[in-house]
Amino acid sequence: MSIQLGNRQKQYQQFLKGRQPSRPFFRNSIRAFLAGGTTCLLGQGIQELFVHFFHMSEKMAGNPTVAILIMISALLTGLGVYDIFSQWAGAGSAVPVTGFANAITSAALEHKTEGYVVGIGSNMFKIAGPVIVFGVVAAFFVGLARYIILHI
Repeated sequence: MSIQLGNRQKQYQQFLKGRQPSRPFFRNSIRAFLAGGTTCLLGQGIQELFVHFFHMSEKMAGNPTVAILIMISALLTGLGVYDIFSQWAGAGSAVPVTGFANAITSAALEHKTEGYVVGIGSNMFKIAGPVIVFGVVAAFFVGLARYIILHI
């Protein structure tokens, strides 16, 4: 029975292989590069504004720059513009912090009818929670490795 099922699955895979369109890998890569690069260029421009007009150091300007990028992403998500952008950009819209802000804002908007706490709060943190936990755990291990390397 399992041999017959495996054979059918192979036949089905062969059937699909001839009918699936090829993925435009090069075009998608260029779009992701342009979108991610443009997002980073925008962030660099915002950081330069903080440095030159508010006389912040580059290190101090980093946090408000990220906050503004998150706010822009959340606003564009709420207006439905970020979805159009991410369809065109692919992975280029998901990699920067704006992609994370989009994911959280989308989850919040999707469940807003269920209320602020049960709908928005809990569903927003279903996405943010694992990312925050991974970030904290990764930072711990990187810090531990750095401590071991520098003190041995």
